Amino acid sequence: MAAMAAPSKSTTGSSDSDNLPWVEKYRPIRLNDIVGNEETVERLKVISQEGNLPNLIITGAPGIGKTTSVLCLAHELLGPAYKEAVLELNASDDRGIDVVRNRIKMFAQKKVTLPAGRHKIIILDEADSMTPGAQQALRRTMEIYSNTTRFALACNMSSKIIEPIQSRCAILRYGKLGDKQLTKRLLEICEMEKVSYDPEGLDAIVFSAEGDMRQAVNNLQATNSGFGHVNSENVFKVCDQPHPVIVQSMLEHCAKGEVEPACQLLRDLWGQGYSALDIITTLFRVVKLDGVMAEGLKLDFIKEIGMTHMKILEGVQTLVQLTGLMARLCKASLPASKFII
Repeated sequence: MAAMAAPSKSTTGSSDSDNLPWVEKYRPIRLNDIVGNEETVERLKVISQEGNLPNLIITGAPGIGKTTSVLCLAHELLGPAYKEAVLELNASDDRGIDVVRNRIKMFAQKKVTLPAGRHKIIILDEADSMTPGAQQALRRTMEIYSNTTRFALACNMSSKIIEPIQSRCAILRYGKLGDKQLTKRLLEICEMEKVSYDPEGLDAIVFSAEGDMRQAVNNLQATNSGFGHVNSENVFKVCDQPHPVIVQSMLEHCAKGEVEPACQLLRDLWGQGYSALDIITTLFRVVKLDGVMAEGLKLDFIKEIGMTHMKILEGVQTLVQLTGLMARLCKASLPASKFII
C-alpha cells in the first residue's frame, strides 16, 4: 500500500475486517474520505464527475494518500466495472520490459463493458522503481491504447520517471499531512477501536510519523496491541526513537555552553543502542520545533546539525562525530569574546 489516508465509515462495522491491520481496515473508498491535500483531491473530484481521466503521475512522500486517491478515483469512475477494468501493479511485482510488453499490453487490448466515456485504468504503484527499458516500452503503449486505457503512476520522486512519460501525463504533487490532520484521524480511530490513550501519546505518534498517515496508524495499533495504553513512553518504545525530552535536555545544555552534561546524555543514548542517524534526525526535528530558542541560535544549530547529518549519511556514523557536534553547538551558543586569544 503506497498511501493510507482516512478511515472509511462503510468498513468499520464489518466483522470480516476485525483482524485486518488498521491501515487496511480504515482505508478510504471515496475521495471525500481522504485526509489532506485538499486542492489536489478537488481536482480528482472534478475528474470523477466529468469522466475524462488523463494519464496521471501522482508524486509525494510515502503514506500520504497517493495510491489510495487513485483507487478511490477508479471506484467512483467505474463503479461495478472496477474489478474488470482496473489493473494494479506495485513494486513487489516484476515490472521489467517483458511485463510491459505482455501483461500490460494484453490488459490494454482486453475488451471490457464500461460506462459511457470511461476508460480502463492501469495503476502502477512505485513507478519510479521501474527500469528505464520498461519505461521506454510503456510510453509507446500509452500512445497506442490511449483511446481505451489510461495510466495512473504513483511515485515518490517524479524525476525518476523519464521525460517522455512525464510529458504525456498530468502531474499531481502531494505534500505531507499536517499535525492537526493526523491527530483528528487518530482520535477517530481511537474512538472506533476503544483505544486507551493520553493526549501526550497521540502527540508522540504525530511527532514520530512526520506527516505519514500510514506510519501514524501503524504506530497507534502497535502501541495499543503491545502495551494496551497509548502514552509517550510506550510510543517511543514501539518507534524505537530517542525520546525527544532527552534530546531537548541535551540541546538546552548546549544552548548554555555546558558541553559535559550534553555529551553525557549523548553517551547515554548511544549506550541504549540508538544509531547516529536516529540521534541526528531527532536532534533536527526537536530544534526545528523549539519555540523558546533565539532565532539566530536556532539557525546556527540547524546549520551545524545539517553538516553533521551529511557526514553521517556519507558513512561516518561514530560517537566521535556526534560528540564533535555537541562541542560545536556549545561553541555556537557562547559569545565570541570567550574565544579570543
